Amino acid sequence: MISLEKLVRPNIWSLAPYSSARDEYSGKEAHVFLDANENPYNTPYNRYPDPLQREVKSALKKVKGVPEEMIFLGNGSDEAIDLAYRVFCNPGRDNVVAIAPTYGMYQVCADINDVEYRTVLLDENFDFQADKLLAACDTNTKIIWICSPNNPTGNSLNRDEILKVIERFEGIVIVDEAYIDFAQQMSLRQELPNHPNLIILQTMSKAWGSAAIRLGMAFASKEIVNIYNKVKYPYNVNQLTQQQALEMLKDPFEIDKYVKILLAERTRLMQAFQELPICEQIYKTDANFFLAKMTDANAIYNYLVDKGIIVRNRNKIQLCQNCLRVTIGNRTENNELLAALRQY
Repeated sequence: MISLEKLVRPNIWSLAPYSSARDEYSGKEAHVFLDANENPYNTPYNRYPDPLQREVKSALKKVKGVPEEMIFLGNGSDEAIDLAYRVFCNPGRDNVVAIAPTYGMYQVCADINDVEYRTVLLDENFDFQADKLLAACDTNTKIIWICSPNNPTGNSLNRDEILKVIERFEGIVIVDEAYIDFAQQMSLRQELPNHPNLIILQTMSKAWGSAAIRLGMAFASKEIVNIYNKVKYPYNVNQLTQQQALEMLKDPFEIDKYVKILLAERTRLMQAFQELPICEQIYKTDANFFLAKMTDANAIYNYLVDKGIIVRNRNKIQLCQNCLRVTIGNRTENNELLAALRQY
């Protein structure tokens, strides 16, 4: 790995972060707060939230097995994605490399930050080879994006190839594990101590059933997390989100029940799709969704919309021609979808 100082944008490395009122007395006990121009009424919503979300990180440490100083929390994973560009990529000069197809926000954030976005097409099995991904890099490549299980394909990528990329690339490798709770493959979190260039993204939006609270997690070296914290906005995770996250983290085993039910429904739904005359192929998945190749994705999508049923039309995505991406709902929702498709 190139030294972190050389990977980080010079202006970010030397940045003096905003000092919030809640940071300046950190470590001291206080009960009278006259420092942040807050309204003294309407407790507890009148006070700014903990800018470093310490209580949530303490709870996450027990669930994820990652030290608190190696956890960054953001407004969804999208904040951590955007921060990667703002921290590591010089606009108009640097580039990033990603698999294709994959999660669209990597490219959106690249475009917003004026960073060249290079793609390497997956193979016919929706997998990749480390050599091809690395061959697309040059001296100005700062980040490699890998989503596993991948969106929209649903499959876990070859773990050995991911590790090859992490070990051989001198820049930052970001592995997005938003759907890892539904996969048999283990998270790469345990690899963090061995790879200071690795950032792992996870979220409470999927298996945790908490998309509305917008809480994303980035696990990385203490040094990278410190830089993220320096660049983020002071109170990026609001108090209501922190409270709900703590409530969910009180009983992490409840999430196992969600996952078990969804996986069973996934199997049932995929088997039913295979019997549909309008379905040509079901692709292997390790997520809470699956990709299905249909006879006419556009027409079938529009037909479902007219019935008030929304799936994702991926027909225009590379390698996904005539494909619909179907999220696993509850049994009633899944039955309504199947009933509609059987009448098509």
